Amino acid sequence: MSVDQIGGTAGRVADVARWAHQWQPRTGAPPRGTLAVIPGRGERGGVYRRLGERLAADGYVVRAVDGLSEAHDLDAELLSALDGPGPVVLLGSDTGALWALALADRLRAHGVPLAGVVAAGVPARGDGLLIEVSWAAELDARTACPTHRGRLNDDLTLRRGEVLDPDVAAPAWAALDAAGATTDVPVLFVHGRADLLSPVEPVAALTRRLPRARLVTVAGGRHDVLNDVQHRSVAAQVVTFLERLRLGADLPEIIRVEEGSSW
Repeated sequence: MSVDQIGGTAGRVADVARWAHQWQPRTGAPPRGTLAVIPGRGERGGVYRRLGERLAADGYVVRAVDGLSEAHDLDAELLSALDGPGPVVLLGSDTGALWALALADRLRAHGVPLAGVVAAGVPARGDGLLIEVSWAAELDARTACPTHRGRLNDDLTLRRGEVLDPDVAAPAWAALDAAGATTDVPVLFVHGRADLLSPVEPVAALTRRLPRARLVTVAGGRHDVLNDVQHRSVAAQVVTFLERLRLGADLPEIIRVEEGSSW
């Protein structure tokens, strides 16, 4: 999907009546916000079930699309995923993170009250650090979490090898370049410090380019940082970001470590 395909699709949102990947807060609880999840290379939305269930338990509506690409028009599905109580947030992993950043301002221009973006595991521009191309190497680069490794190993919808191919990420980078990488919505970058597919330094540079961005890194975290061993701590960072958005666009602090604390 190109950024130009967003326009003129609002009337088709009603056509997307059902979600294959949706997680809701418990019955009777008023939703605290809405997240649309954009997966990365090779993935489909169901791989984020654990994250979706956790965020739903904290009161958020979570809907995952099955990916964005230059050739696959999912604009109506994405708009539908974002149709819900605020704050409304895009959460993307790998190339999904690039699409989220590229589309943020265009979505707002077309009436989506987008409050923020979570960008996890932003892919390298060009070749990453991984040399060997094999399923074993991909699995190791993606995650050290036994549960997530098992899910990926058994996932017949996963397009193996795509996450190792920088050419697959090129359209998403082109979309971000065309958008100018200048969105002023608050952005939370999350990146694993042990990411073999994408070093953290370029992500830090991208963070500095944006007017309202924060980068948090995960010690030992690999490329699928939302689904890695530290997924609970990462989800807590996402929830803290969402809760701060609920307080206002200036993201007032909720938790503060006071001076004199000993740890």
